[in-house]
Amino acid sequence: MKSAMVEKEGFAALVLRLRAEGISDIDLLTAVEQTPRSQFVPAQFAADAYSSRTIPIDCGAFMESADMAVKLVHRLQVKPGQRVLEIGTGSGFMTAVLGKRAERVVSIDRYKTLVEMAHNRMDDLGIRNVVIRHADGTNGLVGEGTFDRIISTAAFPTLPRFFTEQIVSGGMMIVPITMEDGRCVMTRFSKTGSRFEREEMFETPYLPIEPHIARYL
Repeated sequence: MKSAMVEKEGFAALVLRLRAEGISDIDLLTAVEQTPRSQFVPAQFAADAYSSRTIPIDCGAFMESADMAVKLVHRLQVKPGQRVLEIGTGSGFMTAVLGKRAERVVSIDRYKTLVEMAHNRMDDLGIRNVVIRHADGTNGLVGEGTFDRIISTAAFPTLPRFFTEQIVSGGMMIVPITMEDGRCVMTRFSKTGSRFEREEMFETPYLPIEPHIARYL
């Protein structure tokens, strides 16, 4: 009962912060409410599940704050019927929220441990339209066709070439780009035909993408 109350109060505080930033999409907030964030954080950080801080998870990784996760899904503008590729599953929280918004989500991570844990969480929540794979995300996901939306939580030095081939015309992708001055800026690319429009949004704490799958984790 206590954990349910903490969950409810944490979500309510998150909604207030999001509304202060102009995010009040009912469908999105409902999807977040239906995805108990405390199930995605290590037990010792349960009290911080809905806080605005990053949280350490297994494999030396971290999960972005609740605020950042929802803000990214909001900016991605996912619509019903769309296919989404996520590079960097992490805890699986954002994956699950995307799954409640899209027709199908394919998420990849280089750490087998994180993939297995996220897969179990999807099962526990009854989310059936999400596929999580243990794969190297440096080249996107070959062989899965194209996607309407792509989001990466691993930073690239520039717009990756594979993005241009794996996103549909009219599609959108959000990816952290490492700037020459060392800042990491979340950047949105919108595709019209073969042309891309670029919008730099805000700084993020994401780390550069690492090639190859992790051998031991």
